[in-house]
Amino acid sequence: MGNIKAEEAMKELTLMLLYLSRFTQGEKFHEATDFYAWKGYDFDILNELDDTDYIRQGSHPSRSKSVYITESGMEQAKELLSKYGISDWKQG
Repeated sequence: MGNIKAEEAMKELTLMLLYLSRFTQGEKFHEATDFYAWKGYDFDILNELDDTDYIRQGSHPSRSKSVYITESGMEQAKELLSKYGISDWKQG
């Protein structure tokens, strides 16, 4: 892995942390298809992730405390975990 700019690393790491800290709303984790994460991260980064459709913040982002992780966000996060050599949670 070559050098990466700090801004890009921050964006990638934020997406990975959102993915790894994901939760469901009432479904069993290993059966769930919809995932959310708390949004205690840099708002500019969250806005960029929203703009690229990796997450959705809802119609009132400043009032929402969690984000929805989209399918493309899940796929990108898994690719980033592989890139950085980080294991995902075990399913089941």
